[in-house]
Amino acid sequence: MAHHVGEDIRSLRKTRAMTLAQLAGAAGRSVGWLSQVERGRTTPSVRDLEQLADLLDVNISFFFRSSRRAPEEQGLVLRAADRPTIGSDETGLVEELLSPTLSGSFEMIRSVFAPGASSGDPRKARPTEDGGVLISGALTMWIGETEVHLSPGDSFQFAGAPYAWRNDGSEPAVVIWVVSPPIY
Repeated sequence: MAHHVGEDIRSLRKTRAMTLAQLAGAAGRSVGWLSQVERGRTTPSVRDLEQLADLLDVNISFFFRSSRRAPEEQGLVLRAADRPTIGSDETGLVEELLSPTLSGSFEMIRSVFAPGASSGDPRKARPTEDGGVLISGALTMWIGETEVHLSPGDSFQFAGAPYAWRNDGSEPAVVIWVVSPPIY
């Protein structure tokens, strides 16, 4: 389990543009200790994980997904019951991480956009390539300056562009999203 947790910490730290020194300092730990954790050579305590989760803006349960599964499955398969949920119904966007690990070159996310929900202003362009397919519902997206109306089965792909979304429909819009490199 320690190696899996360490990989997640490293991936989360990098996607938040934090150095080892910044995260270690914020956690009150040494750079050497954090490096050992990220490489799977040291197992952090639950208290340390709580603090790292808080600093990386994830729930501590994120680090324990699939921990009760067979060791040979961990990092290969993420069972539906073990998916970490990000967001809430109140925000209009609930996401589930579908990827068994964050150490690969991409991640998969299931995004559910509530009826009437909107991202507001376009999100800043990020150094990622994004793509997805609308599974159900309807969704309007703005990718750069282009407005697109998506129906079930429609897919999209873009790189390094600002984007926004809105669900004008009466039912949730469900998108399977792929992001490279991982952002969670």
